[in-house]
Amino acid sequence: MTNAQPAGATRAGIDWAGLGWAFLFFWYFSGVTHLLIKLTDSAGFSGLRQSLVMSLIWLVPLLLWPARARSTAAVLGVVLWLASLPAFGYFLVYGQEFSQSVIFILFESNVAEGSEYLAQYFTWWMPLAFAAYGLGGWLLWRKVRAVRLPGAARFVLPLVLGPVVLGYPLAKEYVQQGHWGEAVEHLQTRMEPAVPWQLLVGYEKYRTQLSEMQRLLASNAAVAPLRDLHDLAGDQPSTLVLVIGESTNRQRMSLYGYGRETTPGLDKLRDQLDVFDNVVTPRPYTIEALQQVLTFADQQNPDAYLTTPSLLNLMKQAGYKTFWITNQQTLTERNTMLTTFSKQADEQVYLNQNRNQNARQYDGDVLEPFSRMLADPAPRKLIVVHLLGTHMSYRFRYPPEYEHFTDAAGAPRHVTEAQLPTYNSYDNAVLYNDFVVSSLIERFSARDPNGFLVYLSDHGEAVFDAPRPEVLGRNEGRPTSPMYTVPFIVWRSPQWRAGHPLQLAGDLGRPYSSEHFIHTWADLAGLRFAEFDASKSLVSNTFKERPLLIGDPQLPQSLIDFSLIKPHPSDGELAQKESARGTAQPL
Repeated sequence: MTNAQPAGATRAGIDWAGLGWAFLFFWYFSGVTHLLIKLTDSAGFSGLRQSLVMSLIWLVPLLLWPARARSTAAVLGVVLWLASLPAFGYFLVYGQEFSQSVIFILFESNVAEGSEYLAQYFTWWMPLAFAAYGLGGWLLWRKVRAVRLPGAARFVLPLVLGPVVLGYPLAKEYVQQGHWGEAVEHLQTRMEPAVPWQLLVGYEKYRTQLSEMQRLLASNAAVAPLRDLHDLAGDQPSTLVLVIGESTNRQRMSLYGYGRETTPGLDKLRDQLDVFDNVVTPRPYTIEALQQVLTFADQQNPDAYLTTPSLLNLMKQAGYKTFWITNQQTLTERNTMLTTFSKQADEQVYLNQNRNQNARQYDGDVLEPFSRMLADPAPRKLIVVHLLGTHMSYRFRYPPEYEHFTDAAGAPRHVTEAQLPTYNSYDNAVLYNDFVVSSLIERFSARDPNGFLVYLSDHGEAVFDAPRPEVLGRNEGRPTSPMYTVPFIVWRSPQWRAGHPLQLAGDLGRPYSSEHFIHTWADLAGLRFAEFDASKSLVSNTFKERPLLIGDPQLPQSLIDFSLIKPHPSDGELAQKESARGTAQPL
C-alpha cells in the first residue's frame, strides 16, 4: 500500500516542475522581448540576464499562499502583460529596447507626431504578433499550479527570496560605494529591464533627469549674452556644420597614416580638407570633454560652462537658426548634459532611445534628417550632428557589410589572438564612421553652400594600441595617448574660401587642445565679440602655443601636459605600417 502525496509535492518534497512553470510564466512578460533583442543581436546579454533574476520575486506570493496560486498568478499576469506591451510593441517597430529615453521622446512629441509615427510603422502583422504574445502568456498560465513547500521551507524560502534578489545587489553596491543613493540607483538599473519596473523606474529616471535638464536650461537662459558681437561678413546667407564624433582615435585612421585603409571616403576627399594632426582632447569622457568643447570652460575654469554662453548661444545670438541631430542616448544620467545642449537649439532630432550603449544604433540614420535640415529655407543655419561614432561595444557600431577587417592582416604584431576580434571590430567601426562623415561632407558639398563643416571627436579610445597594448578603453587615472588624440578636420566650400581667405596649410601641425574650440569655431565663422581670444584659435595668425593639459581639473594636482604621454614615432600613427603583420586588406 502506498501513501498518497499531497498536491504539488514530489518525493523530494518540492514540486520543481510546478516552480519552473510558475517562474516561466512570470519571466515570459519580461523575457520574450529581451530574448528577441538578444536573438537579433540588437543588444548585449545584460537585459536578458536581469529579466531572469528579477522575475524570481513574483514567486513569493505564490509560495506564501499556494491555495490561491492560479488566481494570484492571473492578477499579476494581467498587470505584467499590460506593463510589457509598450516594450514589446517598441521592439516590433524599432528593433530596440524600451527606455526612459523613449518616455522623453513620447512626452516631447505632440498627438499629431504620434499619429504620424503610428501610420508610418503600423503594419498588418502587428495585431497578429500581439495576439500571439497574449496567447503565449495564457497558455503558460494554464500550467501554473499550487506549489506547497514542505515544513518551514514554505515560509523561509519566499521570505529569503526577495531580500536575496533585491537586497544583495543593494548591499553589495553600498559596501563598495559607501553611499545609499548610488546603491539604490544601481538596484534600479538592475531592475529596469524587467516589467513593470521598465515603466516605473524608466519614468522615475525620466522625471529626475528632466528636472536636472530644466535646471541647467534655466541656468543657461540666465547667462548674459556675448558683448559686442558682430559678423565680419555681415548677414550674408551661410550654413555651418559641426560634426561631433565619439571615441575615435585618429591613430586608427588611414587619413592620419594608419596602415589599414580605415578611412577610404575621407582619403578621397583629402585635397578638399584641412586635416589638423596635433589636436588633443582635455578629457577622455564625453560629457566632461564637451562641457569644454562647446563652451568657454577649460581646464583652468572647468565650471564656466554653467556661467558662460555655449556655442549654440553664440550662433543664435549671431542670427543663425540652430539644429541638433543626435545618435547618442537621449536622457540618461550621463547624457542629460548632452540633451541640455541639444535643447538650446531651435530644432532637435533624437535617434537613439536605447537603454544602454551596448545596442545596435547606426550613425547612418543621421543622413536623412541632415539632408532635410540642409533644405530648410532659413538663410543662416547651424547644424550640429552628434554621432555615436566608435563607442563600445564596437561590433554594434556598424552593419554587417562593414565587417571588413576579420584577420590579422595589417594589425600590429603586438596584438594577440585574443585581442584581435576586438581590435578588428574597432577598425570596422572606424571604417563605418568614415562612411558617415564623408557622406555628410558629400551631401553638404552637393548643395554648393556658403559655409564650412568641422569634424572632431570628443575623445579617443585605447584599443590595444602602443605604447601600452594591454589597455582597452579609457582611464583618466592611467592615461595613454590614444585616449586623447582626436581627428580634427575642416571642409570649406569654394564660396566660403573666397569670402573668408584663410591659409591653413602651415597651421595643420599646431599643438592644440579642443578645450579652446569655441574660439576656433568663432574665428572660422568670422564672428567677433569681446570675449573672443584669437590666441586660442587654431586658425589665427596670433595663435599662441599653450600646455596641453589633460586630467581632472577638479583635482589640479592630477593635471599633466600631454607631451609626457605623446606618442613617439615608433608607436605613433605612421609606425603602424612598419609594425603590421602582412598587408592591409584593400577595399
